[in-house]
Amino acid sequence: MRYLPEVLGSPKVRRAIELATGPLLLIVFWWIAFKGQLVSNDLLPSPIDTLRDTASSIATGRMTTDFLRTLVRVAYSVLIAIVAGVPIGIVLGAKAAVYRSVEFLIDFFRSTPATAMFPLFLLLFGLGDFAKIAVAAFAAWLVIVFNVAYGVMNARQTRILAARSMGASSARIFRDVIFYETLPQTFVGLRTAVSLALVVIIVAEMFIGATDGIGHRIIDAQISYSLTDMYGSILVAGAMGYGLNFALLLVERSLVHWSGK
Repeated sequence: MRYLPEVLGSPKVRRAIELATGPLLLIVFWWIAFKGQLVSNDLLPSPIDTLRDTASSIATGRMTTDFLRTLVRVAYSVLIAIVAGVPIGIVLGAKAAVYRSVEFLIDFFRSTPATAMFPLFLLLFGLGDFAKIAVAAFAAWLVIVFNVAYGVMNARQTRILAARSMGASSARIFRDVIFYETLPQTFVGLRTAVSLALVVIIVAEMFIGATDGIGHRIIDAQISYSLTDMYGSILVAGAMGYGLNFALLLVERSLVHWSGK
C-alpha cells in the first residue's frame, strides 16, 4: 500500500483519472436525476439499464451497423470537403484582394444553418445517401475554405521575408514556409468541419428518408418509445464525435508539433 501514492502520482495514471472523471460525473448526475426523480422516470431511464442495453446492442451488432453507416457518411463528406476546400482556401488566402471579393459569400453561407439547406439538396439530389453526404460536405467545405484561407493570409511574414531574402522562389516559399504555417489553422478547421459534418449527417438520417445510421436509430427509438435505445444511441453519437476529434488532435500533435513556437 505504501506504493499507492507513487502509482497515483504517475503521469499516465493522473491522465487516465482526468479522462475518466468526465464520463463518471455524467453517470453520477444522471443517476441522481433518475433516483431523485428530478426528471420523470417515464422520460429518463436508469443509466445502468441504458448502458446495459447499449452494450447488448453493440455486442449483437445492431448498433455497430448503424454506427459504421454514419461513420462512412461522415468520412465521405469530410473527404469531399478537404479535396475541394483546401486548394480553394489556398488560392483565396494567397491573394487578400481575391478573398475580400468573395468574403461575403463565404461568410453568408457559413453563417446559414446547414439544416436550412436540406430542401435545396433534396431537390437537387433526391432522398438517397448522396443528398445527406452532399449537404454535410457543403457545410464542412465552407469551414475548411475559411480556415485554410485565414491560415495562409496570417502566415508569419518574418519567416516569409527571411526565406525571400535568402533567394527562395515563390514556389519554395509556399512549400517550405506558408504550407507549414497554414497547418495549425487547417487542423482547427478540419476538427470543426468533422464535428459539423457529424451533426448534419445525424440530423439528415433522422429526417431524410434514412433506413440506417445513428440518427435514424435515435428517431426510430423515440417514436417507438424505446428510451434506453434512444439515450444509448445519443451516447454513441457523442462518443463518435469525441473519438473523431480526439483522433484528429493526436494527428495534429504528431504532424504540427511546432504549433505556437
